[in-house]
Amino acid sequence: MGSPYIPDARNAVCRSPIANPGRVIAAVYHPGIGSVRDEFYRGRVDESLRLVRYFLAVAEELHFRRAAARLFVSQPTLSDQIHRLEQHLGVRLFERTGRGVILTPAGKEFEGEARTVLAAWEQAVVVTRRVAEERAQTFVIGFVANAAAELTPLITRRFRDHHGGVSVEMHQYDFREPLAGLGTGHVDVALTRPPLGHIPWLHTETLFTEPRVLVVSAANPLAGRDVVSVEDVLDEPFVAWKAPEPCRDFWLALDQRKGNPVRIGREVVTVDECLESILMDAGVAFAQASSQRFHARPGLAFVPTTGLPPTSVVVAWRADHETPLVRDFVRVAREIAEIDGSRMSAPGGGWRSPAS
Repeated sequence: MGSPYIPDARNAVCRSPIANPGRVIAAVYHPGIGSVRDEFYRGRVDESLRLVRYFLAVAEELHFRRAAARLFVSQPTLSDQIHRLEQHLGVRLFERTGRGVILTPAGKEFEGEARTVLAAWEQAVVVTRRVAEERAQTFVIGFVANAAAELTPLITRRFRDHHGGVSVEMHQYDFREPLAGLGTGHVDVALTRPPLGHIPWLHTETLFTEPRVLVVSAANPLAGRDVVSVEDVLDEPFVAWKAPEPCRDFWLALDQRKGNPVRIGREVVTVDECLESILMDAGVAFAQASSQRFHARPGLAFVPTTGLPPTSVVVAWRADHETPLVRDFVRVAREIAEIDGSRMSAPGGGWRSPAS
């Protein structure tokens, strides 16, 4: 071909991967036309990628007519484009034979680089579009009471790290809505506590269990006990949740009463109402052990209790709304719970940070 055609210094730089195969910078240079960033600003990315695709088609078919048919272009057009690419690079990429073409040594080197560039570009397009789509999304987590206790921020932070473009919101619901927004479709997932009743469309996965404790005012004689049995407190008036029956009955220990009626001192819909009612000696209540860490206040006592099944925290979602984001949130919650959930299930229900 004579001296290589080098119209400017930019082409000289682009030739360096072929002239010096050991110093190739993969997925940085388009063929003969500078960096991807420069080409984007100059509006020539599409043109460059088209040349790369034309080259790869010929490199795979080793025949201009077959490659042209595959690309839905005429053979003269394809020949002109390959010649143009060779002019830009300043090297010959193909040698003609009686049956078609073969790659030159430079062409073989360029083929690997071209595939890398094209794959990198296609991956960049996929990632960019995904981020753009996620930025238009809001992911809503419903929860009741103290949600998944100390695991809640661990779960939400990791989920945000995986989906930086998604706006994550948390909506709290009171005792009247143990489904935490799933029933109305206002949330994507919920962190809540069974029992929730039999709901065909509801999917749940248990994250951890923890003991239940008795919450009483400091003035109650039971406050000084190291531990109480469920039988010790069944005659006490209870602060009851205004919740659907399965949930309400569970927290009133209906299964442990053996037919003994419940004395209701007051009905409430929020945690704060419950605790304030206990402080006013309107009754006692059972609560999850972690509530002591989240809701302790002067005048309240949290007493370990025997004879009660533990309570569990689940991540819940709708079967008809199992989106990729929902599946990933469930996966993240499961992974966090596998590492840290056992600390929530300890007999004392106590949370210990990894450093303690």
